[in-house]
Amino acid sequence: MTSEGVAPAQHRGLITVSVMLATIMQALDTTIANVALPHMQGAMGATQDQISWVLTSYIVAAAIFMPLTGFLTARLGRKRVFMWAVVGFTLASMLCGAAQTLPQIVLFRLLQGVFGASLVPLSQSVLLDSYPPEKHGAAMAMWGVGVMIGPILGPSLGGWLTEYYNWRWVFYINLPFGVLAWLGLAYFVHETPIDRQRRFDLLGFALLSLAIGALQMMLDRGESLDWFSSREVVIEAALAALAFYLFVAHIFTYDHPFIEPGLFADRNFSVGLLFIFIIGVILLATMALLPPFLQGLMAYPVIDVGYVLAPRGVGTMIAMITVGKLSGKVDPRYQILLGLLLTSLSLWEMTAFTTDITAWDVVRTGMIQGLGLGFIFVPLSTMTFATLAPRYRNEGTALFSLMRNIGSSIGISVVITYLAQRTQANHAVFSEYINASRFAVRDALESGAMDLGTPLGLSLVNAQVTRQAATLAYLQDFRLMMWVTLAAVPLLALLRPPQRRPGGVPVHAAMD
Repeated sequence: MTSEGVAPAQHRGLITVSVMLATIMQALDTTIANVALPHMQGAMGATQDQISWVLTSYIVAAAIFMPLTGFLTARLGRKRVFMWAVVGFTLASMLCGAAQTLPQIVLFRLLQGVFGASLVPLSQSVLLDSYPPEKHGAAMAMWGVGVMIGPILGPSLGGWLTEYYNWRWVFYINLPFGVLAWLGLAYFVHETPIDRQRRFDLLGFALLSLAIGALQMMLDRGESLDWFSSREVVIEAALAALAFYLFVAHIFTYDHPFIEPGLFADRNFSVGLLFIFIIGVILLATMALLPPFLQGLMAYPVIDVGYVLAPRGVGTMIAMITVGKLSGKVDPRYQILLGLLLTSLSLWEMTAFTTDITAWDVVRTGMIQGLGLGFIFVPLSTMTFATLAPRYRNEGTALFSLMRNIGSSIGISVVITYLAQRTQANHAVFSEYINASRFAVRDALESGAMDLGTPLGLSLVNAQVTRQAATLAYLQDFRLMMWVTLAAVPLLALLRPPQRRPGGVPVHAAMD
């Protein structure tokens, strides 16, 4: 590193490639295994509820251990933690691919989550420290490609590997990423100073872990257990609320808290956390709805679903490349506003979907949404950390990633629950129209197109009503997400571009 704390110019490209490989490896695993679940279920002889733990174990472990990143890097050094995380994640991936029983793969997915928790925040932190402040926008554009493209391309790659090879390859694919990332980190990333005086706040970590773990369990299990009609979900919700309250009280009263309250004194950082939470809701919620819509209502094969969703990632890449070139030239708040409007436009167009739409309609709206998310994510990442003191950076990036992940978990739970509720409500309303007093129904009965007098005829009519009710429910979900996206627009007024010195360096960044 140079005296200013940034990497030599000749090493920045290699550092960027190395941390992006680690980022893509972890980001892919948030969605790549979803497509392979039915194949795993058959291979393991598991029930639907049991195989869901392959996803749950990873999500819960990653969420719990992500806030630990700041402490570990302070005590052990960022490079050492990063390298061990890459090694652990890669080995755990190999073990997942080789697993022969359900308990084995759940255990190995748990290990994947533990080691993978720090990969994304550390990659962001390394890039921020490797580039001078005036180039942070371009650095975040490159980092954002890995973070955003991974979850978007995960289902496509997972479907292709499962279709033409085997479900185990969705885990084995991590090996080349892991090896190359480790080599790059070992040779080009410098170690950070170690603070051996920093104490581990066990109580703070335990309270935050309990809050996050209980929340993630509630979100993951709520839909299958009918939410608050289940005692388990009620207990998990109560534990999450109580543990979070005690954690907040603890960090403001303890001398050496697990997360320093000084982080939240930075206005841009606090607003950025709220903003990325909302973006997390939108990022994966659409990806949770479109595959079942295309497969269940339009009879798309799994591999074709991956193909029509992949252009969403292309839109994101185009936006991020554009944002990188605009860095320092256009107020990032205008870029975020453009992104919000493009995302809202795509969701508004999706509210007019029918089961007769073409693949081009899905591709076009997906690319618009990808463009929108790309224009939001990079400027938001840059502004969130523009005025945050560098000593808070490791903890800050961990919280930033954690809020995005929690937003995604909540978003998926909300849209899936809302889908089920609206399907049921729509079915009840549509059923009222199936009576002989309606001209269309009477005409169908007379022509023989509809038969309400036999069990088979009633079953066919009910299937069609259910199909239409579900179609409308998907459109209502898209409309809900559109309003959530527009609700984020007023937050732009709270973000402040950092004051700059003549050299173009943010004042706070220069001071620290």
